[in-house]
Amino acid sequence: MKKKDILFACQFFYPEYVSSATLPYDTACALRDSGYTVDALCGYPREYSREKDIPLRETVDGITIRRLKYLQLKRSGFLGRLINYFSFSLMVFLNLWRFAGYRAVIVYSNPPILPWIASWAKLFFGTRLYFVAYDLYPELAVQTHSLREGSIICRLMQHINRCVYKRADGVVALSHEMRQFILDNRCIPPERVHVIPNWYEDSRQENIGENSFEQLTAGRFVVSYFGNMGICQDMQTILDAMRLLKDEPSVFFLFAGHGNKMDALKNALREEKIENAKIFDFLHGQQFLDALGISDCALVSLAEGTTGLCVPSKTYSYMMQGIPLLAIMDEGDIVGDIEAGAGRWVRNGDGRGLADAILEMSRDPDRLAAMRIKCRELFLENYTREVCTGKYVSLFQNNL
Repeated sequence: MKKKDILFACQFFYPEYVSSATLPYDTACALRDSGYTVDALCGYPREYSREKDIPLRETVDGITIRRLKYLQLKRSGFLGRLINYFSFSLMVFLNLWRFAGYRAVIVYSNPPILPWIASWAKLFFGTRLYFVAYDLYPELAVQTHSLREGSIICRLMQHINRCVYKRADGVVALSHEMRQFILDNRCIPPERVHVIPNWYEDSRQENIGENSFEQLTAGRFVVSYFGNMGICQDMQTILDAMRLLKDEPSVFFLFAGHGNKMDALKNALREEKIENAKIFDFLHGQQFLDALGISDCALVSLAEGTTGLCVPSKTYSYMMQGIPLLAIMDEGDIVGDIEAGAGRWVRNGDGRGLADAILEMSRDPDRLAAMRIKCRELFLENYTREVCTGKYVSLFQNNL
């Protein structure tokens, strides 16, 4: 029987709305439109889907999706995430025989064990292996103190890396600093490591008509943070700046998302009576576009030492809308965009510098307008869905 072209192996996929689901789906659609036969093997949706009674198997826009049920415990705790990872990975292992029907597999780094299992398809069936490194483990877990260096799990992840990078026909890094880290710390030829950033659909809207957030923000300078508030994000520097600006009537902080640091932030706002801020759960659809529409600048945050190990994907939605960036992180591609005129950058721990940057941006509308234009220009040049998925298409046209 003739093999199909490409199988996507990932925990999240259509119809889920988080970026770790929409990005693989966009890539699959682009490859399908380029003439490849494409299917997906993924987890059964639970937390990030608006739809109910989703079938275990269906074909959507020519892509056959097979969904696997697995244990899905609360993700706020490390143990719950670990059980989820192992449970989903086990289900993929039990379906490994399905990989034999494909010429290539695209596998993602979450959960960290998944690429190891996919790499066995290379050994058993000759399936070409393409690994998309959203996060680099175990270094990210060690840097954020989720794992102790030298622990059993850490050594397991190091073994997984040796297997995956040895067998990979191609590795996708999300930034140039991530590519450099891979070349410095993994055994893989440079020509196999490709930089393809994440993206966001160009759904820019002007502030026309009713906006559900206008009454809340009341014409103030809105500093927004959307997305994950977890172990990889430096929420402390942001909170330090908020404390300094709690009595500044012209500034308002708008948060929306998820993550294990969100409850701590909510408690701090309540206990310290920081009233010029509001936190929502994950926003999507028109609500998210409305929130982007009233944002004057947007916070992009990574914990110290994690730049190059992961990339905050919400960055591209801000740039799509033309929202100036306020970055708290080490140097990297995002900082490069900022230094090109797309916003402001401060170091981790510099709450005073972040507060000053917010005030300066709020008081200089001409400079803010120039930042907006630059953000939009950089987005159109580098981070649209068409530009980035086109790089995946080129990768397969040259290698499959």
